[in-house]
Amino acid sequence: MTPVLRAGILAALLGASPAMAAETWDNVKAYTVEKKDEAMAYSKKLVRQSDREIKQLERKAAKSSDEVKANFQNDVKELKVKRAEASKKLDEMGKASGAAWDEAKDGFADAYKDLQDSYHKAVKKLK
Repeated sequence: MTPVLRAGILAALLGASPAMAAETWDNVKAYTVEKKDEAMAYSKKLVRQSDREIKQLERKAAKSSDEVKANFQNDVKELKVKRAEASKKLDEMGKASGAAWDEAKDGFADAYKDLQDSYHKAVKKLK
């Protein structure tokens, strides 16, 4: 396991702050096409971690007041749309090669950043 992958996984497992998340998607952007397999494995783990974060947020919101639950339903809807977009970009990244690699990789990294930004905004609302 590379140091970049290990750091990204650790950040994800520890509930990465927005600053740590920025480092995570910068790590994705740093992969070259020669390291595509590593980039895909790392990126898939990030998406799976996002799934766990969304489920955890749903459980927290379920224990909240009706008003919080109602507001949160909109946040979850948005998170699921952004998660689907990140997954789509991940699929594109998996199919990309050569000249298309950088664009596909950056597309996933940007979609993941958008997903994490939305997640952190939702978490703040629940605190």
